[in-house]
Amino acid sequence: MVILKKKAVKQYVYYYLEHSYRKDGKIEKKEKYLGKTIPKNIEDVKKQFISEIFRSKWFGELDRIKQGFLLQKKLMPASAIEKEKETFMVRFTYDTNRIEGSTLTLRETAELLSEGVAPKARPLSDIKEAEAHKKTLYEMLENKRKISMQNLLYFHKRLFESTKEDIAGKLRQHQVAISGSRFMPPLAVEVYPLLVDFFKWYNRFKDTSHPIELAALMHLRLVTIHPFADGNGMISRMMMNFILNGHEYPMFNIPYEKRASYYTALERSQTKNDDTIFLQWFFRRYIKENKRYLEQ
Repeated sequence: MVILKKKAVKQYVYYYLEHSYRKDGKIEKKEKYLGKTIPKNIEDVKKQFISEIFRSKWFGELDRIKQGFLLQKKLMPASAIEKEKETFMVRFTYDTNRIEGSTLTLRETAELLSEGVAPKARPLSDIKEAEAHKKTLYEMLENKRKISMQNLLYFHKRLFESTKEDIAGKLRQHQVAISGSRFMPPLAVEVYPLLVDFFKWYNRFKDTSHPIELAALMHLRLVTIHPFADGNGMISRMMMNFILNGHEYPMFNIPYEKRASYYTALERSQTKNDDTIFLQWFFRRYIKENKRYLEQ
């Protein structure tokens, strides 16, 4: 977290920014001197400061992951690439739907999506939503649709039109709460203007932000707005992978079994209004999940 601090030296006061983070079990600090007055664009200065820290700490390793990933793809036949993509789709669909409450096991999800065998004694809605998730993500990636309000609503509709038609592709008109979280999403009347600002932010930073940072913030900010009555996590994680895939980085899955740290990072970022908490969790997790590409 970036904190604005001041130091008094004799009769003068000097301002600076301080960012603390944990490295190898120790707390480290970075500082940025501001001068005798607080800049009028202090929020922009804070963002630039954080970006500089992240660039030196994370971005080199993230870019090496991309290089290793692309190198591996060059060595693989097309059929193997397609098989790996299918394997990811199955696992991602299982985990992201399980996080949202699906009862399907990983094996059942694989048999359903790869072999067309529907599991017995499972809710029909869980089966339909797993099928819709895979189809929607494939459509999103293959058509290379732009990120926009219209397409966000379109893909949410595709996800839920066969199971929750009353909310599919529609912004919520009521207050919602997140089970087990201290964070309270915005009021329904705030959703549309917040989304307008969200897409302005995206269009302003999409060409200047690091792709991994952009993907993480896309997920965090969209799920924080919580624009829909249901499926906010699913659509946010999907949009996250749309960005990663579009910039030729490996897509990212959050395993259901490791969801606790994910929930914690989201909640802390939301309640403290501090993007850096979730960003640092995301960078660490992404590097850990893709470390095989660093070893090539």
